[in-house]
Amino acid sequence: MAWALKLPLTDEVIESGLVQDFDASLSGIGQELGAGAYSMSDVLALPIFKQEESNLPPDNDNKILPFQYVLCAATSPAVKLHDETLTYLNQGQSYEIRMLDNRKMGELPEITGKMVKSIIRVVFHDRRLQYTEHQQLEGWRWNRPGDRILDLDIPMSVGMIDPRANPTQLNTVEFLWDPSKRTSVFMQVHCISTEFTMRKHGGEKGVPFRIQIDTFKENEGGEYTEHLHSASCQVKVFKPKGADRKQKTDREKMEKRAPQEKEKYQPSYETTILTECSPWPEITYVNNSPSPSFNSSTNSFPVPEGNGSPSHQPEPVVQAVDTQPFTFQLYSDSTKNLLPATTPQDAQQWLHRNRFSPFCRLFTNFSGADLLKLTREDVIQICGPADGIRLFNALKGRVVRPRLTVYVCQESQQAREQQQKHENGDAASNTFFVYHAIYLEDLTATELTEKIAQLFNISPRQINQIFKQGPTGIHVLVSDEMIQNFQDEVCFVLDTMKDETNDGYHIILK
Repeated sequence: MAWALKLPLTDEVIESGLVQDFDASLSGIGQELGAGAYSMSDVLALPIFKQEESNLPPDNDNKILPFQYVLCAATSPAVKLHDETLTYLNQGQSYEIRMLDNRKMGELPEITGKMVKSIIRVVFHDRRLQYTEHQQLEGWRWNRPGDRILDLDIPMSVGMIDPRANPTQLNTVEFLWDPSKRTSVFMQVHCISTEFTMRKHGGEKGVPFRIQIDTFKENEGGEYTEHLHSASCQVKVFKPKGADRKQKTDREKMEKRAPQEKEKYQPSYETTILTECSPWPEITYVNNSPSPSFNSSTNSFPVPEGNGSPSHQPEPVVQAVDTQPFTFQLYSDSTKNLLPATTPQDAQQWLHRNRFSPFCRLFTNFSGADLLKLTREDVIQICGPADGIRLFNALKGRVVRPRLTVYVCQESQQAREQQQKHENGDAASNTFFVYHAIYLEDLTATELTEKIAQLFNISPRQINQIFKQGPTGIHVLVSDEMIQNFQDEVCFVLDTMKDETNDGYHIILK
């Protein structure tokens, strides 16, 4: 009986002890932590965290760089955390880049009070395009003659000294500046990202570019070759106002995402800070291929020199342009057929002139004979269907038949006398007249004027009007509509009549 009464007392004691221990373990829960009650540094000081920290790469975020470059354009909000920022730019719009001096006291004393040189480049972000950068830029240059990829807006810039834009490097500009003074450079990018996409079918995504700035100090010889700092950022370039629309679209998409999804993306910043990078390597392909602007007698417009050697001098054939004043002769020379005896270097020039620049590297060692041996299937397999057919037709010298052919003969006093004798029966019927062929494509009076002026070796401005002799000897003014109704291979005798009001001439078609 005593045992039976004692057992419940023992259970109560055990239960009471457990409750006290449990309460003691929860005594700190719910209490407000003070400033010194919890320290994360104490936790990180544990050996286990020290061991993991030793395996991490060194943190360079706190490293103070000598210079900082800030692009005054907002970053995209649709970039995930830990990814590089992306900035949208409008084609041709001026954007400010602030050149900031971040040196500590006494750091880099050799540039104090001196100028430094910075080079700004627009280059490809994708490695695939970096390998073919020369071909890509050459193709762009021939599609946009006279334009540059990158320009400086000099009137808006501040603190920039001696700005230069090398005509052989369309994507590069350089200038001097004093780090101790305020410097802001305004740049303009004239190419858009979709110009370098592989397939242009509409709606394609443009390729990203990089804006890179390399800064150099002066060496003992007075040349700015000693590297100081490099930084770059990723951008995409759109047609005017396209960047604003893209930024708005990205912002609206982010607003529709759930809060948990938004945490995975970076916020949009008002400016873009260029991050440190390796200096841009020296261009090694400059002397490897001749520039298409050299040795070319086919350009009727001014084209800046390509990526050729500065010491390379044009061959005398360039001077032949001055002796051919009209565009018809230049056009004919640019489309001349490729000959089997053409050297590989001349074959490269022929490819450039006929707008096959993207394939020049593929045919680097091909002579004229090698190219002419290619079959239609070969060039289609190498260049694709569209460019392959075009190249095959160019190699075979296939000329498009003109829309209208006109035969003309210049009338002279001797010809008039022979014609009069022939009509009177006093001369033999085998009088010989030489006609010249004129080929028309546009079927306009202006085109006919230019072709006749070329035939007479005079300026088209010296021809005031062209008339056609009608019934009873009347003179009918030649218009576009009249030319469009000419029969193909029609023959005319040209007679000239001096204009009494000026030094020009009237042409009469008989």
